[in-house]
Amino acid sequence: MTIVKNLEAKIRLAAITAIASLIIALLMVIVVSISAYQQVENARKTIYLLDNNIPLMARQTSMQMNRPAEYRADVDLFHSIFFDLTPDDKYIEYQMKKAMYLVDESGVQQYNNLKEKGYFTSILSTSSVLTLQTDSIYLDMPRKYFRYYGKQEIDRRSTQVTRSLVTEGYLRDIPRSQNNPHGVLITGWKTLENKDLSNVQKNTF
Repeated sequence: MTIVKNLEAKIRLAAITAIASLIIALLMVIVVSISAYQQVENARKTIYLLDNNIPLMARQTSMQMNRPAEYRADVDLFHSIFFDLTPDDKYIEYQMKKAMYLVDESGVQQYNNLKEKGYFTSILSTSSVLTLQTDSIYLDMPRKYFRYYGKQEIDRRSTQVTRSLVTEGYLRDIPRSQNNPHGVLITGWKTLENKDLSNVQKNTF
């Protein structure tokens, strides 16, 4: 009877040892796999550049880390293209074509409205030079919403007009391209304010 009990105890001990060894082995495999995956991910973010055949390591930053800066740059670029104009119909047409790559149909609608009101014809007839200065760009990242604040200078032959410009819209990620390097599309764009702040008459003599 004692021999049977000793045999059962040894079998139980062997079973416990085998199960414990299996669990430890599985844990080791999991830890090694996680470590290897992290090393591969870090390696993917490492880029080597050659400078006179000397390899230099460059770190690839996360796209999401730079996204707020890219959103602001895209909004600033679009407004500069759309509102910085000279009295040249070919140049205006070129600028509007560039701007339309950065905005959805809301931008096309605003362009058509301005065209119907004679906005671009007025620029040509009065030889106006329009420049835009960005004051600030408010960005709500969770909603991908922006509000743009700027001042537009309209330099005519007889007057110098300063206008405040406030617009808003939303941002949508799209694939990057040559015409849209930031990979951002402005949607639901509309003007909230565009009023004269000053109107200074120039000396014409």
